Amino acid sequence: MGSQEFIDLLKRLSEAFGPSGFEDEVRDLVIKELGPYVDDLIVDKWGNVIGVRYGRRRDLKAMVAAHIDEIGLLIDNIDKNGFLRFRAIGGWNEVTLVSQRVVIKTVDGRKIKGVIGSRPPHVTPPGKEREAPELKDLFIDIGASSDEEVRKLGIKVGSVAILDRDFEVLNENVVTGKAFDDRVGVAVMLWAARQLRDSEATIYFVATVQEEVGLRGAQIAADRVYPDFAIALDTTIAADVPGVTEREFVTRIGKGPAVKVMDGGRGSVFIAHPTLTNFLISVAEELKIPYQLEVLIGGTTDALGIAFRRDGIPATTISIPTRYVHSPVELLSIDDAINAAKLLSEALSRVDEKLAQKLREKTIKVASK
Repeated sequence: MGSQEFIDLLKRLSEAFGPSGFEDEVRDLVIKELGPYVDDLIVDKWGNVIGVRYGRRRDLKAMVAAHIDEIGLLIDNIDKNGFLRFRAIGGWNEVTLVSQRVVIKTVDGRKIKGVIGSRPPHVTPPGKEREAPELKDLFIDIGASSDEEVRKLGIKVGSVAILDRDFEVLNENVVTGKAFDDRVGVAVMLWAARQLRDSEATIYFVATVQEEVGLRGAQIAADRVYPDFAIALDTTIAADVPGVTEREFVTRIGKGPAVKVMDGGRGSVFIAHPTLTNFLISVAEELKIPYQLEVLIGGTTDALGIAFRRDGIPATTISIPTRYVHSPVELLSIDDAINAAKLLSEALSRVDEKLAQKLREKTIKVASK
């Protein structure tokens, strides 16, 4: 299996329609791609896909999580002239939205194209022309002339939209597109499932929903599976661009997948379980898989949603360095993604009782008084 096959897989996932809460199209792709490589396949009440690959032991469970949702837009008002106002689903920077094309899904599943408009600079008050607009000042224009015309097309309050952007190969190893956060994590999970040899542990491959609005699907799946440990797959910031100091890069594209050390902020800091961090590092170094260590201030992953369920689940993340995250032109290295899949599959094949013992709760006897 070569990189072109992986590129084709990532393209299908990237271009699919799947904002948080409306992941059906991506879910169908995952079921088709994951099904041949697992023993059981479950879709839970909220739409998480859980593929179970039974190992030699069913009491030793590993969970792999990658979220299928992307950030999007939700229509909250249709004015009498046919313009659509919207709210954000997930974290947008308004600068990335101005003058973008969008795709809106109708009640009956059709897709309607539109553009995001704002007040023209020619009629903006002096001194305000170059200011970034707020989300409340943006609107979607589908070329309709009335609210009635919009509704006849099947668009209503509650309809959702994503940015209209195709996947492109910039050169043989670097690609750009929308929703790499986290369709590349999903692609890595699917690729690792194909490569995985027999394992001692039973592996639960979970394609999670609603990560972008609060790590919701991962929490539900973690409670259901209750694994001995979990590895999330997601993008991370690669700020290796002009104008940024090296300390602020977080990661660089083309230098290998990143093993999480810490992420988050503002009261939700996540520190990856050190035993898992050291385990992934040892596998990478044994097999000479290039890797980076990731300390990210500002974002987090499904690992946080999993780690503190029930009485605690050791968790960490393998990240794929990505430039311009949460924009329509996200950019990454295919080599980094394929190496992430190799690291994951090799790590899962090496899970044994020795690792499980290190991760388990320990009872310490004390002298009675």
